[in-house]
Amino acid sequence: MPHDFMPGLAGVPAAKSAISDVDGQRGVLEYRGIRVEELCLRSSYLETAYLLLFGHLPTQPQLARWHEDIVHHRRIKFKIVDLLKCLPEQGHPMDALQAAVAALGMFYPGRNVQDVDNNYWSAVRLVAKLPTIVAAWARLRHGNEYIPPRDDLGFSENFLYMLTETEPLPLWSDIFDDCLILHAEHTMNASTFTGMVTASTLADPYTVVASSIGALKGPLHGGANEEVVQMLKEIGDPGRARSYLEEQVRAKQRLMGFGHRVYKVKDPRATILQGLCERLFKECGNSPLYEVAVEVERVAEELLKGKGIYPNVDFYSGIVYDKMGIETDLFTPLFALARVSGWLAHWLEQLRENKLFRPDQIYSGEHNRSYVPIEQR
Repeated sequence: MPHDFMPGLAGVPAAKSAISDVDGQRGVLEYRGIRVEELCLRSSYLETAYLLLFGHLPTQPQLARWHEDIVHHRRIKFKIVDLLKCLPEQGHPMDALQAAVAALGMFYPGRNVQDVDNNYWSAVRLVAKLPTIVAAWARLRHGNEYIPPRDDLGFSENFLYMLTETEPLPLWSDIFDDCLILHAEHTMNASTFTGMVTASTLADPYTVVASSIGALKGPLHGGANEEVVQMLKEIGDPGRARSYLEEQVRAKQRLMGFGHRVYKVKDPRATILQGLCERLFKECGNSPLYEVAVEVERVAEELLKGKGIYPNVDFYSGIVYDKMGIETDLFTPLFALARVSGWLAHWLEQLRENKLFRPDQIYSGEHNRSYVPIEQR
């Protein structure tokens, strides 16, 4: 039977979904039909997570209950903390996060994925506990004690507190919350597809999320924001941007933080993040990385004109986190603790009409080969 081979499944629909939509020509991203710009302006991460998971904006009582359930499930068992303490300090935080999330499934069995009530509490635990795990690892690997969450702090405020044991500036919490909204969901990306393949086997949600974390780690997906900051530090000065980019283009090297499989204009999330940078710097002082980034974008637009390659979400997000004093290798785990709501939304949607993913392949090997005894090889 003939097949059309599409490397990377480019342009091949893998599912029908009502969760999010991207218009790559106009640079529009919607969650459940609401533009992401409006959600950043008017919503919070937890409300947006509810929207993604359950398909509608919550009423006041629903949101209050959702907040309360998240707050009451932020803590992690001491054995999870002990597990983190046993991991190599030099290990990547994404590996620690993946290990801890996989272990959560042993403490909170969720194998019966047809149980609606159990699925709700699995979603609550994952949204609530991922920030605690990330913050705990960030401290434990440096020999510092894990800081338990505080029930009186909001979602983003609490995470930043657990990192430093200091209540953050309200502006920092607001900007961080917007960053989480922007990273919460983005249609059929690599980590979401990975999670859906795992979910199609009826695996428990902790396994689904752990598999998605593994895909997100790669530098062509979530890991790109780390690469962007490293690139900007390597350039070092706006005056060196042109020579650096010309060399990259000449060598046909990938420019980290630029280009997208869907967007043919500037990623709307990059535009919002650039605005968040400017808000942050106005109160807390400028960042040399931002000055380099602005010049890199300007020169790249000139050198890549007509190729449809523009800044994506990774280009400015790391600059925000760097200004907040967050270590570079934590950027991708921050992506994960935001994206878990999107992964879980697709998991729940997948379960409604589940079909095991089992793609075909085009065989390119030989046929009718004979076995050669080892002494004759």
